[in-house]
Amino acid sequence: MRINGSQIGFNPDYTEDAPAIDQVRALDDFAILEFGTPWCGHCKASRPAAQEVLTELNIPHIKIYDGKGKLLGREFRVTLWPTFILLHSGEEVARLVRPKHVKEFSDFVAHIQGVLRH
Repeated sequence: MRINGSQIGFNPDYTEDAPAIDQVRALDDFAILEFGTPWCGHCKASRPAAQEVLTELNIPHIKIYDGKGKLLGREFRVTLWPTFILLHSGEEVARLVRPKHVKEFSDFVAHIQGVLRH
């Protein structure tokens, strides 16, 4: 299943048309949800590392415009931006919150690659 607004590898654009939780839970493979906003300073700061890392991965990246009243972010208990969530078959496998350093992304990717190998 492919969700609108997803892109294989790095997705540069946040979508306000977030998928419903049922659509996310119905995913049958790996995907990365990213919650944030285009104006968030932390989101802007993490973008280069995210782009470098996620471009290398062959899994969907769903970039979701989050904020007050946005249901999907509340379902995943997102409180800080950006928040990256690795899903497998619609279930959370790993989470990276407000990465500040490339090393954090490297560790997240190592976890993803470890999960993908199993």
